[in-house]
Amino acid sequence: MRLSRMFFFPLRETPAEAEIPSHQLLLRAGYIRRISSGLYAYLPFMWRVLQKVSAIVREEMNATGAQECLLTQLQPSDLWRESGRWETYTKAEGIMFSLVDRGDRELGLGPTHEEVITAIARDTLRSYRQLPVHLYQIQTKFRDEIRPRFGLMRGREFIMKDGYSFHADEESLKETYRDMDRAYRNMLRRCGLQFRAVEADSGAIGGSGSQEFMVLADAGEDEVLFTEDGKYAANIEKAVSLPPDAVASPFSSYEKRETPGTDTIAKLCEFLNCSPTQIVKNVLYQALFDNGKTVLVLVSIRGDRDVNEVKLQNELTKRAANYGASAILALFVPEAEAQAKWVAKPLPLGYMSPGLSDEFIASKSDVAPQFLRLCDRTAAELENFVTGADETNSHVVGANWDKEFPKPDVVELQTAMEGDRAVHDPTQTLQIARGIEVGHIFQLGTKYSLAMGATYTNEAGEDVPLVMGCYGVGVSRLAQSAVEQSYDKDGIIWPVAIAPYHAIVVIPNVNQSEQVEAAEKLYRDLNDAGIETLLDDREERAGVKFKDADLIGIPYRIVTGRSLKQGKVEVVERSTKNSQEVEIDAVVEMLREAIDKAIADRV
Repeated sequence: MRLSRMFFFPLRETPAEAEIPSHQLLLRAGYIRRISSGLYAYLPFMWRVLQKVSAIVREEMNATGAQECLLTQLQPSDLWRESGRWETYTKAEGIMFSLVDRGDRELGLGPTHEEVITAIARDTLRSYRQLPVHLYQIQTKFRDEIRPRFGLMRGREFIMKDGYSFHADEESLKETYRDMDRAYRNMLRRCGLQFRAVEADSGAIGGSGSQEFMVLADAGEDEVLFTEDGKYAANIEKAVSLPPDAVASPFSSYEKRETPGTDTIAKLCEFLNCSPTQIVKNVLYQALFDNGKTVLVLVSIRGDRDVNEVKLQNELTKRAANYGASAILALFVPEAEAQAKWVAKPLPLGYMSPGLSDEFIASKSDVAPQFLRLCDRTAAELENFVTGADETNSHVVGANWDKEFPKPDVVELQTAMEGDRAVHDPTQTLQIARGIEVGHIFQLGTKYSLAMGATYTNEAGEDVPLVMGCYGVGVSRLAQSAVEQSYDKDGIIWPVAIAPYHAIVVIPNVNQSEQVEAAEKLYRDLNDAGIETLLDDREERAGVKFKDADLIGIPYRIVTGRSLKQGKVEVVERSTKNSQEVEIDAVVEMLREAIDKAIADRV
């Protein structure tokens, strides 16, 4: 393609809405154009990148025996009500675009396709002889993000590969899950990315286990905890750890003490001259379930640790049936306005104990009359601890479980932290990195098949639910993450395998016939050799052309400049900026070898 004819409109100034380097560069280099909040047009350069990423994804999926299909983007609410996710996606998480058609039917624009594919499987898969089956698609998804940001990283419309497998048993599912683990690693390697596979929370998708694939980048929204030995890695929502040992308590007997102005852990430690590891802090949450029921949750945790709200929400989801519900619509620490709707008398905030009286809850039909009390493992083993006295400006010291306070249900609720010891090997400490989630694989089990009645007949003639897996890759997010991981002050540095073009031939002065003739020949020869090449034949100054070539990130730049008199051209490698003069007749072979090696090294 000749750059003079290319739909190419680089920006000289960084758009104000672009917050991170990859977003800024894709806009400046003319890869994408913002249409509205979270909505972007993929311009020709970007579309070539996305096609290359999709081709790699497709090849790796096909290599596992998965079959490509294309599912409907408009999905009837009835299917989502069968799975129990309509309220979760339209109200709790609120990420589904929903509408009512002229026939008064509720529909959603697909953020994911578990319900659609399960309905198809329910109608078509009858016998164990038909299993396993693995279908996937590459198409546009829609999510009504509360705060769209970072360009293609968190948009309201994006391209995704999502796949779904159906099995007769868990062992067959695990085999496909392992295949997907290998395939996803291959995809990311072939795209030229540095990444880490980590244990993950399954979230609203559900299932018994899942794994995320994180592209390592400073601008990543997710935090990853891992150990040097390579045996443990998890996102911070899922990670577990052994916190530092608690300091022995100096308090040997139980007593109440006046502690004025100590409504924070730091102030309390200073006042009592004690360690936060000797304190049981009690955090109040308000949970709203999908049946309208409000439950007040009191979490007891060691003073130096924080509650992991994802773990807490998962625990409450498990207990939803106890309150006649199936899902949580909201979970938050209640401010004064929220408290006013259920509190019977002012709460001693900052001074609450694990035994806070249920009398603080007003009698209301839509509010559970008792606190749900949970205790994190970090607090469960403490002895002679400090905690609130349920009176403002007062605490108790020397308290013990099952003596002064009944021990609540003990669950894992703490947020793992950098520097904690690893559970699998306490000699290993957790380290932290930032990452961009580009892939996620799930072992769904029978969650959807049970809810939607998708069964098959086994060898014994029994009807049993299909066992499912789910596997997603954010194609457009992956493309932008490559930029976030590899750029410099001058622009993008694309990995060779997914660059829009392999090389760009630059004519410094289009008025010099020898430069034009040499460039035209190289342009033809390189393309004929399968090296995707641009020709910058614009009537621009040489400096502008060089800056644009760096900005758009083409891996190799060939300049037909002064060295033509010696029968040579300048070849510049974008990633290293190494420059060398090469005989014109040797350029094609040199680049062919360099490109093949760059791609082969990632296979």
